[in-house]
Amino acid sequence: SSDHNEAAKDFLRGFLFSGEFCGKGGFDMTHADDLQLRAMTERDYEQCISLWRRTPGMGLGASDGPEQFVRFVVRNPGLSFVAVSGGVIVGTIMCGHDGRRGYIYHLAVDDAFRRKRIGSRLVDCALDGLKDEKIVKCTLFVFADNDAGISFWDGTGWCSRPDLQIRQRDL
Repeated sequence: SSDHNEAAKDFLRGFLFSGEFCGKGGFDMTHADDLQLRAMTERDYEQCISLWRRTPGMGLGASDGPEQFVRFVVRNPGLSFVAVSGGVIVGTIMCGHDGRRGYIYHLAVDDAFRRKRIGSRLVDCALDGLKDEKIVKCTLFVFADNDAGISFWDGTGWCSRPDLQIRQRDL
């Protein structure tokens, strides 16, 4: 039954996002014993924006205010995640979709927690969520001068699209 399937999904999501396991390959707990991945909530804004502001290569603008953050998280449940250690958010990924294509924004990991596969685990969780929604392609944006970001994405199987140019317009 549909209710049974939803209950099973809720149970699995609770287990998968508890920090015991999220995405492929488990979770590297070598830096902090209490490191957990969980779904991003509306209450996470202040800690997320603080991390983003101190992350080199992160672009922030008018669409990153608290109202827009809450709207995005509520509109895309179970697709955006945070990594938490000692009650502090040390990693983020925002992910959503338009019904046919997924989009990733604001993957960030605190400097002290980098090189622990946290970014990769956050990406895996977001992509697994998109797959659950039957989304088959995902796009992301990286600033051209963000060498660390480009290196990360290239090293995890993402490819650039030299045939495309991005256009943007303020509303």
